[in-house]
Amino acid sequence: MTRPLDIVILGLSLSSSWGNGHATTFRALLRGLNADGHRVLFLERDVPWYASQRDLPEPDFCELQYYSDLDNLLSAHADRIRTADAVVIGSYIPEGVQIIDAVTALSPKRLCFYDIDTPVTLAKLDRGDEEYLARRQIPLFDAYFSFSGGEVLDRLEKVYGSRNAVALYCSVDPDRYGNTGERPEWDLGYLGTYSPDRQPTLERLLIEVARRLPDRRFVVAGPQYPADIDWPANVERIEHLPPAEHPSFYSRQRFTLNVTRADMIEAGWSPSVRLFEAAACGTPIISDHWRGLDELLPYEEAIVIARDTGDVVNALSQIDDDKRARIAAEARTIVMRSHTGLARSRQLVAALLDLELRAGAEQPASRRISA
Repeated sequence: MTRPLDIVILGLSLSSSWGNGHATTFRALLRGLNADGHRVLFLERDVPWYASQRDLPEPDFCELQYYSDLDNLLSAHADRIRTADAVVIGSYIPEGVQIIDAVTALSPKRLCFYDIDTPVTLAKLDRGDEEYLARRQIPLFDAYFSFSGGEVLDRLEKVYGSRNAVALYCSVDPDRYGNTGERPEWDLGYLGTYSPDRQPTLERLLIEVARRLPDRRFVVAGPQYPADIDWPANVERIEHLPPAEHPSFYSRQRFTLNVTRADMIEAGWSPSVRLFEAAACGTPIISDHWRGLDELLPYEEAIVIARDTGDVVNALSQIDDDKRARIAAEARTIVMRSHTGLARSRQLVAALLDLELRAGAEQPASRRISA
């Protein structure tokens, strides 16, 4: 057990899981930090979209405060930012570039970035898109915690100038994700917000499969799907599932489908939180392929890889219940050992304490904001 840390996190959302994967990622991580006695203040921009869809407005595992704009953030929380053991700024926060500059100017003890969208971030920076992070800001951070690992970390340091790139995958809270014991209702399901670059894969690995197997049942849950999608009659649609309903959703599937965004496939080593959640619920996973996936979940032992429609048809038709159970059990064992919120929070704390040990080499005052 390490000494308790005081951590301030500025993130996209903790209160609302509607249309974003950040909330569930932060919730698992912060519950892990709380379990080990660390103090966390989470600062969230008060925006109408999330304000009207809050499914966790008052968490019991951290302090959650809302701010209306940059001036309000600084006037209300500057002292806490200065005195905290570490300040972590997340990806995709509104006015991210301005907030990073303002927080840097306060000279926090440790300033870190947590990129829950690393492949998307780097693709945006390569296009000159600095929506929430400027390329010049990457060297400001004592650590750049990345949703992606593997080769992406080398790229962050060698190409983008990160002083310390550290993999911090998303995770799952095992107290909230487990098999509910309900009978399977669907042969294959998918949970995810609509994304244009994921849709062709969803068409290939679920919708076309449903057309070929009209006697099987399928489900797609998630918001923002266009009205003109031609859903087969045997595909059920669910507009939105709050996290509390995810375990039941996964438990009622014989298989669940993982579909990865194009930027993340290209980067590799970018596991979606859905992988860990489904595995924790004991649901076998069929996934598209990307580099590094087998290092997390060995192929055919803990996950089924599908490159085309036929692969999914064969999996649904040929994998018997015993093999399904073995695949699901192996994935769950791996996730419970290495990918829980508590495991991830301890990785974060270890990295922050390591920064303290190395602090003599570079003090926060040495950060400079360049134009």
